[in-house]
Amino acid sequence: MDSEMQSFLPILVYFIVVVGFAGASLGISHWIAPKKPTQVKDMPYESGMDPIGDARQHFDVKFYLIAILFLIFEIELLFLYPWAVSAYQAGGLPEVFRGPAFWGVLLFLALLTIGYVYEWRKGGFKWR
Repeated sequence: MDSEMQSFLPILVYFIVVVGFAGASLGISHWIAPKKPTQVKDMPYESGMDPIGDARQHFDVKFYLIAILFLIFEIELLFLYPWAVSAYQAGGLPEVFRGPAFWGVLLFLALLTIGYVYEWRKGGFKWR
């Protein structure tokens, strides 16, 4: 039992160091930060708009559309990266799956290209 606990000792030391560093960083930054509260600094910040007036005001959704488009194309890279790293590397994909995986990735890219062209034609990338 004692030898099992010895193997976890470096993990415990690492955990203590990480928690200590995080706590010290938060404490020191709170301690040395300038404390000059103003009315503007104490106001809540919500979506880049000043929180004054009625909460039911109209707002433009173009920011959210751009964010969704960014996520779509970011997920494309998330799927492509592992394939690109392991596809033609020794110990990566077996030889039998390399052809179908390649055509699957081309189909995936074709579908994303169709979506990109559709969004371009609809004017989703224009900043009005």
